[in-house]
Amino acid sequence: MARMAGPQWRARMKIATFNVNGVKARLPRLLEWLAETRPDVACLQEIKTGDATFPIAAIEAAGYGAVWHGQPAHHGVAILARGAVPREVRRGLPGGVADTKARYLEADVDGIRIASIYQPNGNPVPSPNFDYKLAWTERLLLHARTLMDSGQPVVLAGDFNVVPTDADIYNRWLWRLDAVMQPETRDAHARLLAQGWVDATRHLHPQERIYTFWVNANAFQRNAGFRMDFLLLSPSLVGGLEAAQVDQEQRGREKPSDHAPVWLRLARPG
Repeated sequence: MARMAGPQWRARMKIATFNVNGVKARLPRLLEWLAETRPDVACLQEIKTGDATFPIAAIEAAGYGAVWHGQPAHHGVAILARGAVPREVRRGLPGGVADTKARYLEADVDGIRIASIYQPNGNPVPSPNFDYKLAWTERLLLHARTLMDSGQPVVLAGDFNVVPTDADIYNRWLWRLDAVMQPETRDAHARLLAQGWVDATRHLHPQERIYTFWVNANAFQRNAGFRMDFLLLSPSLVGGLEAAQVDQEQRGREKPSDHAPVWLRLARPG
């Protein structure tokens, strides 16, 4: 894409999050999903490629501008905007001078501050990995509090690597020792929500069994999943929330990610 238009105020805005599990390996699926569903903003996690090898040409050809925070073979996050280039605000969380892992990216799109988040998995428990997960999450909580206190419209989007409640997993007992199920993990997520963030999916679907991750194809066929991918809204956006869904069918396609995209639609004052 040779030229990209500036941001336009959209009366309705579709914002999605998608852990692609390797943006180059899943590029056909990503481009297919973008063409079929046309989100205005798409936050990606686990792009698993360095900054220099991010497939920006293919993404621009699909009509999207992008900013990204990459890392070869591991982690990595990106924010895509249809017909515009997101304005990068921050890469990496405050307080992590020694932390070189690419897990957080923040940008402004069309008047909304949007963060793409890939929270650490933390397995095994106990281990330094789990200690890192908890410490990283505390940094996220501190920064999220700053964003909330700013009063600006904000969406925290991503793979949070937590199963918040037993209603968010097909079988709690089988995964009770996993890092995503630990009391400390759940408590940290509860404290994040207590700041005032609203889980868009749960807000509109409080009782439904909804999953966003299936560990393998067999689990997907049985719908034995987890809900770990979230779109969290600051309070000023909640009144405009019209829809929130999971593109679950994407998990059943050829060579898919193990996550499915999650999206919401906001109505905004014109």
